Amino acid sequence: MAHILKEEYANNQPFPHIILDNFFRDDILDAALESFPDLSKDKTRTRFNNRSEIKLASARGDHQQSEIIKHLLRYLNSSEVIDFLQQLTSIDEPLICDPHFCGGGLHEIKSGGLLRIHADFCRHNETGLERRINLLIYLNKNWDDKFEGHLELWDKEMKACVKKILPLFNRVVIFNTNDFTFHGNPNPISCPHERSRKSLALYYYSNGRPRQELRPSNWNQSTVFKERPGEDFLRQTYTMKALAILRSLVPPAALYAYKKLAMVIRR
Repeated sequence: MAHILKEEYANNQPFPHIILDNFFRDDILDAALESFPDLSKDKTRTRFNNRSEIKLASARGDHQQSEIIKHLLRYLNSSEVIDFLQQLTSIDEPLICDPHFCGGGLHEIKSGGLLRIHADFCRHNETGLERRINLLIYLNKNWDDKFEGHLELWDKEMKACVKKILPLFNRVVIFNTNDFTFHGNPNPISCPHERSRKSLALYYYSNGRPRQELRPSNWNQSTVFKERPGEDFLRQTYTMKALAILRSLVPPAALYAYKKLAMVIRR
């Protein structure tokens, strides 16, 4: 199957990717969906809540995974699947899975949540391996277009969204990841409050990558967010971070005196 699809994968725009519907047996994903936890109620989960992303994700490891999800993700880290991905993507360097699911695993976005357009972190934070491929499995039945949550793929110049992908049940999206594979679901989810956008995410790595894809060591190695035309969240984010740093440098007594003086002036 991979040898049939690899040309389509390579030629899809704005960067190599493919959409595979009904990739798994429905009964397997039905069981995965049934056992998918409410991450908002799990104290060990990771919560992102800032101007760039509002979402929930499982913690490192597989302890939050049900048995059916655990078996499914272990299969997706198997030799059979990695060989499939190697042929599909035509990547020369041997692909390596991440059994710890650092950043991957279970993802959930509640109503009002989002993930702005970004390029992914480029190296595994424990092994230092280069991140090469994302594999996303969507678990959302009867997901209406008006709920938003589309996976958007943007061009290298961040001028236009080239493709919008609805996160439908049993839809798999596989794509290369580098400094210019800009993607995300940037519009706030508007599904009913009792529902959420659920997905499983697997990342695959390699020891080294083509020289032209290497991010300089003095650059930010983590996720790089990008603004769509008309957006202005990065400047506000950087301003808030700068203020937080300044507050940490100012002695508490001086900060207290400043607040008191400001109150007097306002009177």
